[in-house]
Amino acid sequence: MTGPPGGGGAAVLAEAAVVFGVVLCVHAAVWDRYSWCAVALAVQAFYVQYKWDRLLRAGSAVFQFRTTANSGLLPASMVMPLLGVAMKERCRLEGHEHLERLGVVVAATGMAVALFLSVLALGISRPVPANTCVVAASAGGVIVYVLKRSLAVAEVIEVLEVLLIFVYLNMILLYLLPRCFTPGEALLVLGAVSFVLDQLVRRSLAVPRGDPVDFFLLVSVAGLVLLGVVLSALFVFVDSATWTASLFFHLTTGALVLGVVLPWLGHLLRRNPLLWLVEFLLRTPTRIRLLAYWALLAAAACGLVWLQNSKRSSAESKKYRASTVTRKYFHCLVVATYVPGLVLDRPLLYVAAVLCLAALVFLEYVRFFRIKPLGQTLRSLLSLFLDERDSGPLILTHIYLLLGLSFPVWLFPRPCRLVGAAALVPYSGVLAVGVGDTVASVFGSTVGEIRWPGTKKTFEGTMTSIFAQIIAVALILIFDSGVELDSGYAWILGSIAGVSLLEAYTSQIDNLLLPLYLQILLKGVGQGDNGALALP
Repeated sequence: MTGPPGGGGAAVLAEAAVVFGVVLCVHAAVWDRYSWCAVALAVQAFYVQYKWDRLLRAGSAVFQFRTTANSGLLPASMVMPLLGVAMKERCRLEGHEHLERLGVVVAATGMAVALFLSVLALGISRPVPANTCVVAASAGGVIVYVLKRSLAVAEVIEVLEVLLIFVYLNMILLYLLPRCFTPGEALLVLGAVSFVLDQLVRRSLAVPRGDPVDFFLLVSVAGLVLLGVVLSALFVFVDSATWTASLFFHLTTGALVLGVVLPWLGHLLRRNPLLWLVEFLLRTPTRIRLLAYWALLAAAACGLVWLQNSKRSSAESKKYRASTVTRKYFHCLVVATYVPGLVLDRPLLYVAAVLCLAALVFLEYVRFFRIKPLGQTLRSLLSLFLDERDSGPLILTHIYLLLGLSFPVWLFPRPCRLVGAAALVPYSGVLAVGVGDTVASVFGSTVGEIRWPGTKKTFEGTMTSIFAQIIAVALILIFDSGVELDSGYAWILGSIAGVSLLEAYTSQIDNLLLPLYLQILLKGVGQGDNGALALP
């Protein structure tokens, strides 16, 4: 098989083998109709990915995707279905019927979105791949049949709503932002955004109930998406680099925040959102100390950016780029940020991560549209840290880093006492990205000599990554009394090793992919033991 962009054939097959291993592990643990659907989806996604890789090599794709990677359809297609299956089984064991049905909807939504992309890929392939079409149609028929017999009418409508939002977001963003995503990354990011937007609309139309922290995330994501769409439409006709356009930018942002986001959040919270936020942040002395500590880390990160840019100025070379080791300093700063929050106050970390996401996305809008007075300065500062993954007009790697560590917190927001492998689920982002990916990159680029077939990653980097994550697990046991590993040691080691192999072979954004797969393994496979259950 000819190597696709972003890696050789051996790397693609190894990546697929790791993903199939995760799918089969979840299937063996859950073993119901939805896990069978996940297996069928993985088979058809593997066949369709090969065809889409051929389209990318030939330059025949409808949209311009990131050229330094393969399509990534298989690993991205399995994330939402596997998370949904794991969530459904976990909630079934714990007796949470409402959340169990939500897990079914998540799994069904992930399968529907993945099937849509598969149909799109096959529809634009020339010549039409007959064998792949048969495999995809067979798997799709099985999935549709099972979901039709399993979902209520309201749940079917919900899945179709998310699919409709996903289709529109794909057409808009992939047209406006060429080369920013691979097909798999677009599925992962836009699928999650579509689900969040649908959940927000549904909760807004119903009687608001639930944790205010959850509403904060939903409204923030919706506000960021809405702001991006409005600004893109505005600056199609106006030069965004002028002071007049900058004034329009700030007025539009202020009007959207004051006129839409805050009233919407206030409706869900049933109180003034700004007062709620201030009271939430300053509720305890521990939170005040954490906020002060995080402010110091943020200042250190800004100082590191300025220091690296001063080195570029002294080097007098526009081609100067920060090294891999230098970029991983930010991973260390993020780990130093998240670990105290996970140990001391997870709800505060949840809200702080949402605020940081809003700030980073807003600054990216300023940089992308060259909004005065900071737009050009941000372009100059951040260009130093670009790599091959930032081949499009957007710079997303720092946002992906935040998302990778935040996903486990947002999906597992409330602290509870857990034992076994599931106790490490909130730390999956820290382990996979903050520790594993950082150590693999640093040691692989400095002392690595034996390369994995078809990749630039090294055996030494992967082994060191696994060892570092084991040490991190031991430190978590020491400092977090809420984590108990009475069982599941072998599975924790196997999960870490599997995700480390995925890091070595995948050409997708590992900051997004690795934490989700580690969370799936830790949360979904240990269902049969007490490690998957919350203790009172």
